[in-house]
Amino acid sequence: MGDVPFLKMNGLGNDFVVVDSRETGRRYDRAAVRRISDRARGIGCDQFIVLETPRTQGADVFMRIYNAEGGEVDACGNASRCIAAIVSEESGRPEVTIETNAGLLASEVSGPVATVDMGRPRFDWDQIPLAEPFADTTGIELQIGPIDAPILHTPSVANVGNPHAIFWVDDVARFDLARIGPMLENHPIFPERANISLAQVIAPNRVRVRVWERGAGITQACGTAACAVGVAAARKGLTGRTVTVELPGGPLTIRWRESDNHILMTGAWSLDGEGVLPAELLEGTPA
Repeated sequence: MGDVPFLKMNGLGNDFVVVDSRETGRRYDRAAVRRISDRARGIGCDQFIVLETPRTQGADVFMRIYNAEGGEVDACGNASRCIAAIVSEESGRPEVTIETNAGLLASEVSGPVATVDMGRPRFDWDQIPLAEPFADTTGIELQIGPIDAPILHTPSVANVGNPHAIFWVDDVARFDLARIGPMLENHPIFPERANISLAQVIAPNRVRVRVWERGAGITQACGTAACAVGVAAARKGLTGRTVTVELPGGPLTIRWRESDNHILMTGAWSLDGEGVLPAELLEGTPA
């Protein structure tokens, strides 16, 4: 089927392999995505991104997103900034509209920084979704550890293109996220699994965050998690509506616009290199 060029990009260390299927229409199955994403035997990435012809009038590109485990997801904030940069360079325009399964994302690129309108967050229990009703999603009944002394408890939940649970802690470094992340991601309360964040408010306009990303594990940064943390902190009165979210890979500015409740996410993007995917990754034995 011919060579498949790829770009290696990252947003604050959240890294991606990006391929362009706008002319070829090529699709990728779960096994191929897992082989490509494998850091030991493949190219290695947190998410595999496929550019496709947009379906909606006015969109510049359709962005298909796969987590490293091979499953397709609807949103990725850090990848959105990278794709906006690619399309902006192609068109010569700073404004780019990206179509995803979660909807249209308006973005603006300014050199090494891009701003993406991530749309409105959703807070109703069945929109996140949760397995049972909760009237107040600023803090739901969920804990791990002894009932009288839980390790983590009462997370805020939100959907920013995908499900998020945010646990408010005094020190994000104190917890073994590699151990508790998979347990919480797959908790029965989350029928579609969830991204798990530990969030530490360090000032009225700053929050420190670590993320276990659904289907990818611990990542240096997760754009949708930063958005979810920003709006959840504002809903709880812990911060204002504009915050800097400090992730291990660097900061993102999250502004929850009052006029329409859209989330504006601003942060850096980077092109790390390029190459051609080897045939054995595309057509090898299932991973």
